[in-house]
Amino acid sequence: MRHLVLEDWSRKESWLHARDPRAKLMAAVALLLAIGTSPAGSPSRLAGYALLLLAGVIIADLPVRGVWLRACVVLPFAGVFGVLAWLAGEPGRAAAVGVKSYLSAWTLVLLAATTPLPALLRGLASFGVPRFLLIVIQLLYRYLFVIAEQAHHMRLAAASRGGGFRLRSRQGWRAGAGAVATLFARSHARAEAIHRAMLARGYRGEFPLASPPRFGLGDALLSLWASAAAAALRLA
Repeated sequence: MRHLVLEDWSRKESWLHARDPRAKLMAAVALLLAIGTSPAGSPSRLAGYALLLLAGVIIADLPVRGVWLRACVVLPFAGVFGVLAWLAGEPGRAAAVGVKSYLSAWTLVLLAATTPLPALLRGLASFGVPRFLLIVIQLLYRYLFVIAEQAHHMRLAAASRGGGFRLRSRQGWRAGAGAVATLFARSHARAEAIHRAMLARGYRGEFPLASPPRFGLGDALLSLWASAAAAALRLA
């Protein structure tokens, strides 16, 4: 898992990283609500949200360009609704959909980049999120890396043997289908082995934290300051 950029970022040390995940969740929810309910024709508000998020990135000592690029993952999906609004004769709403979607994605990237997944799930559990949903999230998050690791090994093995295939012919499609089937078979076997190892080490549905966070004065200040700033921008 260490090759994931967000996972590396979440293990850094900064004032924002040290805050309780519950405080960061409250701040993120307040900002998302403010962004989502802002009128379409309010560029000054949206610029204020962007400055607030930029301040968070700087405080967390994260690469600004890297955060911006990872927030762009939502733009292809938001672009569909933006195009529909544009065709309906509402260019202002189309632009607002793209900008608000990007700012919302930026908020979530900042939250994930400053909070390790076990701590984030622990914070969600404290707010009453169903335990079954949290188990699905954490196992899906981890087993995706099992598939990625197996695909990486298969690609290296094929490259070392001079192998490869192209999808321009029927043989290429057959080779690709066989590779996908082998990938999932190996990933399933590896996942079962990992699950047995987890059970042998006392896994009971959640990943324990080495140092459980405590809600302190700095956490209260973060949640109050971020919520007040988001509310002020929304009501300005």
